[in-house]
Amino acid sequence: MSSTPSYPPVALLIIDVINDFDFPEGHMLIEQALPIAPNIADLKSKAKENGIPVIYVNDNFGKWQSDRKKLVNYCLEKEGKEFVEQLVPEDNDFFIIKPMHSAFFSTPLSTLLHDMKITTLILAGLAGNICVLFSANDAFMRDFTLYVPEDCSASNISEDNERAILLIKNTLRADTSSSHELNFKKIIKEAEQNNKRTIL
Repeated sequence: MSSTPSYPPVALLIIDVINDFDFPEGHMLIEQALPIAPNIADLKSKAKENGIPVIYVNDNFGKWQSDRKKLVNYCLEKEGKEFVEQLVPEDNDFFIIKPMHSAFFSTPLSTLLHDMKITTLILAGLAGNICVLFSANDAFMRDFTLYVPEDCSASNISEDNERAILLIKNTLRADTSSSHELNFKKIIKEAEQNNKRTIL
């Protein structure tokens, strides 16, 4: 029986970036999302350099027979291709399909995080004022330490995203520093120290 690989107690959740943008205000979200795509890509690259697992949690857009490959190919044929192609998951990334807004609702995410002994989460993706916010709220209620970089989420309207980030910072006690300010080695060290305190 194979065991789960050893990871730091930190994971990066990338939410709904494999997106068809096929809804009435989709063009508005694409406009807001394109500037943050390089930030999320860079965040992911730095996370992987530090051994942090990357977990995509994504809507299936009603396509219940989809898997990662089918969903990516579908979205690469849609209007948001320029955004999606910058953030295509790699073979060693985790990929979870979610049916509703939160990454935790009716998904195996909690089980996966527990199995990997993750206690700290970094969240990025779309939309900041809906799926990222709902996921951050559910993570907070599960006692995860949270980082939600302010430059790695977008909403249809920029002011809505700013309000969501403020709420996440003030109510959910998340660190919302920009992705360029995050010190991954420090985040991992603090998470490891918190894990030791929990065990003691």
